[in-house]
Amino acid sequence: MAESTHVPGYVPVFNPLILRLLRIGVPVGPMTLLTVRGRASGQPRTTPVGLFEHNGHRWLLATFGETNWTRNLRAAGEGILGRGRRREAVAAVELPPDSAGSVLKEVLGPRLKSPLQAAFLRRFYALSADSSLTDFIHEARRHPVFELRTNPHPTLPRKRGRELP
Repeated sequence: MAESTHVPGYVPVFNPLILRLLRIGVPVGPMTLLTVRGRASGQPRTTPVGLFEHNGHRWLLATFGETNWTRNLRAAGEGILGRGRRREAVAAVELPPDSAGSVLKEVLGPRLKSPLQAAFLRRFYALSADSSLTDFIHEARRHPVFELRTNPHPTLPRKRGRELP
């Protein structure tokens, strides 16, 4: 399990706004809504997360490290992605650090070459564009990575005849 990291103070301030924008379908970078069953309450919990796609694969990267959504997704093994009216049930598999490090290098490597994106990412990841795979694997121990697959048999509750959120 990854160690906890600090969620910046602006995240709880801006998450309600990002949540509303995503619910009405406004694109916000790589953000999407993840609804997952709470590991203690069993109730659906929805939060904005970063969804990354590359070469036909999709991943959720835990930029802020071990957070409630990562713990809930690990426990549930499934969730619902959504933006606007679009919903998709997904199964989630947490990758071990070696595999997760390769994913981080593949997904974050190009972004670390952009000065603006690198400035943001370096606040949370001890990485640069020329970091070694070993460095990315080290960061994967602090930042869980989940691979997503379409889930044809979701078990999350339904709301008014449709999937949550």
